[in-house]
Amino acid sequence: MSTSSVSNAHRHKTAIFALLAAAIILLLECFAFNLQFWSTLGASRDSVSALNTLGPGLTRQKDGTLLVTDPTTAFLSTKADGSSPYVRLDSAESTFRFTSPSQVWGFVDTSQNTEGAPKGKSKSPLTSFHIRLDAAGHASPVRSVSTGISNSRYLRLPYFNSAPRTTDIKVWVDEPAGTRVDITAVHANVRVPFHASWGRVAAMVALVALLALWMPSSALWRIRLDTSSIRQRLAFVGFMLVISAFAVLLIAQSIWTSGSSAFRKPGNYTYDFNQYGHMADSLLHGRVSIDLPVPNALKTATNPYDPQTREMLLDQGVTPIYWDYSFYRGHWYSYFGVLPALLIFVPYRLVTSLFVPGGLMLPAGAAVVVLLSAFVLFGSLLVIRLLKLINPKTSLATVSMAITMFLLGSQAGYLAFRMNFYSVPFAASLFLSAMGLWFWMGSAGYQDEPPRRHIIAIGTAPSLSWPHLAAGSLCLAANLGCRPTFVLVALLAFPIFWPQIRAIFAKCSSKEKPGKRKAVIGALTAVLLPALAVVLPLCIYNAVRFGSPIDFGERYQITVADMTHYRNSLTNLLPTLGYYLFLPLRFSREFPFLAINPTPLASWSYAEPLVGGLFVLCPALLLVALLLVPGIRRRIRRSGLLRIVLAALPLALLLLLIDIGKGGIGWRYMIDFGWLVTLAALVVASAILGDARSCRNTTPLDGSSP
Repeated sequence: MSTSSVSNAHRHKTAIFALLAAAIILLLECFAFNLQFWSTLGASRDSVSALNTLGPGLTRQKDGTLLVTDPTTAFLSTKADGSSPYVRLDSAESTFRFTSPSQVWGFVDTSQNTEGAPKGKSKSPLTSFHIRLDAAGHASPVRSVSTGISNSRYLRLPYFNSAPRTTDIKVWVDEPAGTRVDITAVHANVRVPFHASWGRVAAMVALVALLALWMPSSALWRIRLDTSSIRQRLAFVGFMLVISAFAVLLIAQSIWTSGSSAFRKPGNYTYDFNQYGHMADSLLHGRVSIDLPVPNALKTATNPYDPQTREMLLDQGVTPIYWDYSFYRGHWYSYFGVLPALLIFVPYRLVTSLFVPGGLMLPAGAAVVVLLSAFVLFGSLLVIRLLKLINPKTSLATVSMAITMFLLGSQAGYLAFRMNFYSVPFAASLFLSAMGLWFWMGSAGYQDEPPRRHIIAIGTAPSLSWPHLAAGSLCLAANLGCRPTFVLVALLAFPIFWPQIRAIFAKCSSKEKPGKRKAVIGALTAVLLPALAVVLPLCIYNAVRFGSPIDFGERYQITVADMTHYRNSLTNLLPTLGYYLFLPLRFSREFPFLAINPTPLASWSYAEPLVGGLFVLCPALLLVALLLVPGIRRRIRRSGLLRIVLAALPLALLLLLIDIGKGGIGWRYMIDFGWLVTLAALVVASAILGDARSCRNTTPLDGSSP
């Protein structure tokens, strides 16, 4: 067959694949993701009246909004005829703006919408608030809605699946007296509008593109990774430019749409999600505590960490009591790492002070985007470095699969979805850990690279670049100022530099002349001095705040339990391990067709519901089980990575046990250990996909001959 015939056949197959993929995407977007529209085509759209009958606890204002006067009778009434399972909230201000990344994918994370406006008596109506539906003897859970988001205004009736029929409906406004909400009416028998999401389509197109690149016939399987190639470097830069452009849009949106992130309810805690902004302000004014008001009754309380004591104070009208802040000796603090506040929030305040008197407070979501973008960059570079070590002739298809696997398994997607202040320390430590390991893994270089400058040679072990050692130590030690448990990643220095460590012990035990020990001193200085430069100021900062260099203040947080005495029961250990690793998925009728799973425990512990366990969310991580296969271990051992892989898994387990003991169950806690499991799994995957014989061209980390 001629070359032109082969080329024409290939173009023909490509065109068929593209058309088939476009048809599938069109069907999914039009039908699967718009089932609400198709299921309500038969809706009668009949309404009892333009405006509803109001309960005695609601009063209509001149602008059509509603004021809660008595929460016990704050409801709107309407009637459903059974033609539609949905009701619609109408608002006075139809400001459908892009308010969160979740809108890109066509669904709403309403759990965070309450951060947008202060609660209680307000001059402007709330566009984010809580409601509950009662119909046919069924009551829905209290849920958060945002009238600024179209999808959020359509609510499914709680009884419809079991017995659709004509019934009276009450929509309760679950807000305290004095709250004005942006509702004018609620209507039943509605048709949910068709909604096409370009972001969702773009995500499906990207998925199809990846699948096409990973097909056995893809040219990427025939192109070998070459980090010196200008074309491959430009392709990587292009990938990062796309990520950066999307990040810039998200940062601009976060800053542009940011509002008050503090609210309170009478008789309840005050929720202020500006912890990092407050820390930045305190640092700029030379304080270590956060300048927020402290009630005298809280200062004089016998045990302010006891939830029952705080509930009594709240019932007595004591306010404000800030939720999830640390309270110590009459002052408010944050137990979250100070480094992001110092490196991101403080500069933003200083720069904006050039244009706005006093400067502006950076929204936490913008900081999360910055840190996640940095993690994508250095996480990808770390994966490339690992793949080059295990197989320098690995294909670009394997590289792209490994990077995708790393980003998914690390649970970075959770941080991209939950862009609040809780995500800041996790994103920061992911970025710092990936960058630190990238420096360390590159300290020895590769056989095909030119000789490194500023090297340290210790005996017969491979020489190391001291700038790489210093930069890696600096990054990993900086975790102490972000997510402190991540500092344990520095323990990977032992498997990474074991040949050099062994040589250091050999030199120290021998009777070498002082001049010959210069390399040992240089290596130790390169590792320890940068780490101490970060750790010592952070320890002093802790000592000034809480009297101990290793006290970060998490014991003094105002939260669901008295953390000064809290210990998770051992009876919860095995169930919690099961939830974190193997909790199955639970499906729902509505997009994204997944529902959260409860995580009940025998003894009380903090336990958030999860979508699924780590190995369920990313099944490819089960590849770590293949480490039991001798042939796989031999392939990895040739690259010198086996020690690192076998050390990463126990370290991940240690971090998991720390999370269980100190934190309980939370999706974000998976980030602490999930990325380490992913690193091990992708090394196993590359050993399977790669040609083991090419490992003879590597320079093993232990300096041994392949």
